[in-house]
Amino acid sequence: MAQKNLMAHSTSASEDSAKANTTAPALRALLEGFIDYAGLYPPAKLPLDQALKNYSHYQDSDQSWMLRWFVVGAAELNAVPATYDGRLSILSETEQPRAASIEATSVLKAAGPVYTEISKDALDTLAAVKENNTFAKIRTGGLKPEAIPTPAEVANFILACAALRLPFKATAGLHHPIRSPQPLTYEKDSPRATMHGFINVLMASAFAWRGEKNIEPIVAEQDPGAFSFDNRACWREKCLTLEEIVDARKNFVHSVGSCSFEEPVQDLRALGWLE
Repeated sequence: MAQKNLMAHSTSASEDSAKANTTAPALRALLEGFIDYAGLYPPAKLPLDQALKNYSHYQDSDQSWMLRWFVVGAAELNAVPATYDGRLSILSETEQPRAASIEATSVLKAAGPVYTEISKDALDTLAAVKENNTFAKIRTGGLKPEAIPTPAEVANFILACAALRLPFKATAGLHHPIRSPQPLTYEKDSPRATMHGFINVLMASAFAWRGEKNIEPIVAEQDPGAFSFDNRACWREKCLTLEEIVDARKNFVHSVGSCSFEEPVQDLRALGWLE
């Protein structure tokens, strides 16, 4: 299976151009089609009809350029209308003809893209994923503090994938742009922990794809002011060109699974990075 650009776009070029006028070009390139919407799953855990309604609403919003696929389990497929076919990332251990991609826990042969979830303690299995001509997946969060990998563990996964030239996606706990202390669920008595940021992960990945080795400080960064965007994307004194960002997103870090689309948008606006 040849690698291909897995970032889907749901608006026309002219509409996208108009909506991008207030977003720095490098930030737009970093966030283009980066969210796989997983509203069915914790902590959101929405009913299927509500999650599908949300996804359709986000497709029609001014921020639709940040949206990629709808994440759903194979057991729920019969209740998903056929109009969503080709936009589904399906959790399954078998081939799924309706899928844009499959997310599996085992190395799976399939006609379309497959993301195989790899434990933080099993990076040696990434070679088998590569040999199978499929992609990798890392879980970056959870409902308990102990489910969150350390910055070193996230960096090690990214670097291992970069060394193999193995594309991947990240999932869980990436609702906020910058690494920061946050509640882990939407309950009033939710435990709190320091959650990874999607800007951190995307930027660290792009630097790793370029050949940088010391990316753990980027994953661990908690100061939003350390990042800046114009025609380049910078972390402190290190910068990525627009071309490097596009290359990394197309060929390396494909997407982030998030049970929320609205939280990332709201947080980006609060930082003044998105209108």
